[in-house]
Amino acid sequence: MARNRRLILSSPSEVWGLLSDGHRYQEWVTGTRRILTADPHWPAVGARLRVRVGVGPLTVDDTCVVRICEPGRRLELEAKADPFGAARIAMNLVPWGGSTLFILDWHPLRGPGTRMHGLPVDYAVSVRNGMMLTKLARIAVREHDARLESGSVRGTRASQ
Repeated sequence: MARNRRLILSSPSEVWGLLSDGHRYQEWVTGTRRILTADPHWPAVGARLRVRVGVGPLTVDDTCVVRICEPGRRLELEAKADPFGAARIAMNLVPWGGSTLFILDWHPLRGPGTRMHGLPVDYAVSVRNGMMLTKLARIAVREHDARLESGSVRGTRASQ
């Protein structure tokens, strides 16, 4: 299993706003080329998000299905990318003062990833997920700051 943690200097509700908009995943999920479809009831349990992912000229269509949704707190997805198998992606948002401790766990469920599971694969996934959380944090903080400037959020926070 690959685990990443990131302190995001935005509230859990602000971070949840990004997670709950399936059309915004390509902004922060590393490797996502395009959102193909997002169920209108995303991120309710059973909702699907179809995306095209890839590196260079190699692409594959992936489907993420919501398995657990606790709004504002926890989102677990099953990502399927045939012929590569499937993985469980668990995202937990922990309030940390006025910020969010974001915990991301990735674990292969089916396919070749289960046989190759271990240090090299977990390390590569951890690096990718770290880049992804950096993007998510930047978007959340930028939008938080924009709300502060427009006067729609009270309070201040230290810069990232």
